[in-house]
Amino acid sequence: MIEAEATAKGIRTSAQKAGLVMDLIRGKGVNQALATLQFTRKIIAREIAKVLRSAVANAQQKEGFGGDVERLFVQACYANQGTSMKRVRPAPMGRAFRVVKRTSHLTVRVAEHPLKIARVAQDGDAAATPRGASKPARARKTGGAAGVTKKTAGRTAAAAKA
Repeated sequence: MIEAEATAKGIRTSAQKAGLVMDLIRGKGVNQALATLQFTRKIIAREIAKVLRSAVANAQQKEGFGGDVERLFVQACYANQGTSMKRVRPAPMGRAFRVVKRTSHLTVRVAEHPLKIARVAQDGDAAATPRGASKPARARKTGGAAGVTKKTAGRTAAAAKA
């Protein structure tokens, strides 16, 4: 299974805002994740799409890649807090307020889904039998008296008449 990752450092947004968009694509296929990012109305989505495309390109360069981008999915994506730029904003009466301009490090890891190989069933193999074939049918309870099931409902009704 091929894994590749890409990181963009010092992106000018807070890690919390980037994390909200990252939650939208985590676990999805690469093409579906790119489509989701394209129609997300957040500015950071463009930066995350760049990182995702870079991770896909890194996976394609790895030794042993199958060549099918359709099998790639977003295994992990997260936004770590980067350095914060501290600035000063003038305030009334000669004071100053501190402004913190946050940055974040965006990381996207893609992996390849393993190929699903169908197993050939042998005679008497447990995998070949249908799911419900091995279990006997259970009796269901009716809405009536306690302990009365559909199987015994006819007998109890006949006994009540006699």
